[in-house]
Amino acid sequence: MKKILLASLIAISFIQAKELNPSMQGFMNDLSVEAKKQNPNIQGFDYARGEVIFTTKQIGKKGNPISCVSCHTNDLSQNGLNEHTNKVIEPLSPAANPNRFTDVKEVKKWLRRNFKDVYNREGTALEQGDVITYIINKK
Repeated sequence: MKKILLASLIAISFIQAKELNPSMQGFMNDLSVEAKKQNPNIQGFDYARGEVIFTTKQIGKKGNPISCVSCHTNDLSQNGLNEHTNKVIEPLSPAANPNRFTDVKEVKKWLRRNFKDVYNREGTALEQGDVITYIINKK
């Protein structure tokens, strides 16, 4: 019964995430299972929680206030600019940049780096899933 419930919750979490390829769907599935282990009350990934994580300023690794928006901007269909390196960042939105969220290894690498830059730690499975859900569904 628990397996059926978990599978149903995972499926509901991905209803809007139609753009993800099978590898990324598998990664999101893994994040969901891990998040559920950490907190059995989790009902799936959430756009609103992802938006809060993405837009809220923290004291980042360089000691200054920063959020994901600081580099990626609020318009994920446009280029961003890395605050630390001044390098252009291609759009995060998969609608504007079809290469986004296609390579699990790259997604893991950038989630790890960006969480460390903004939050001074790696993101939890729930936080990562929420942020991805926010990014791929933001209009």
